[in-house]
Amino acid sequence: MRFAILGGLALMAACTGKPSFDDATLSDKKLDIEEFFDGELVAYGQFQDILGTVRRSFVVNITGDWDGQVLTLTEDFVYEDGSTEQRIWSLTKTGPESWTGTAPGVIGTATGQEQDNRFNWKYEIDLAVPSADGTSETMRVTFDDWMWLQTDTRLFNRAYVKRYGVDIGDVSISFEKLD
Repeated sequence: MRFAILGGLALMAACTGKPSFDDATLSDKKLDIEEFFDGELVAYGQFQDILGTVRRSFVVNITGDWDGQVLTLTEDFVYEDGSTEQRIWSLTKTGPESWTGTAPGVIGTATGQEQDNRFNWKYEIDLAVPSADGTSETMRVTFDDWMWLQTDTRLFNRAYVKRYGVDIGDVSISFEKLD
């Protein structure tokens, strides 16, 4: 019975809508990734599983450096349990509104597309996930991040997370530009 309920919930989750560039733009703001992420930022976020339970929360201090070709993002995560993680992204602008990127743990190359006030960032990554015994294990997941510029200093991100092609949850993050 439990598997039937979980299977039904997974099927319903797979049928839910996700953002698209076909969606109407609700803002006249223009997002420029290199401009927004150049400098100091702080972000607050959480991961919720497919049933809506918040499993992890975090704060990220970010330093961005745009050199005219490559945007380097140094992300320092602090999780609710006190554990820390650093991820350093190298993003390369490949067209007027397109990007590619790499970071340790990312499988292959991430791809991104800007349009109006939004940005879509897709990648596969091996994430360290804490286990019940206090150790961590690695889990390969895919992220489909959607970001919307809300003000000149605030960006909202919702990332849809899949494992083996099945939705397992989502991450919500609010980025605040400090300088």
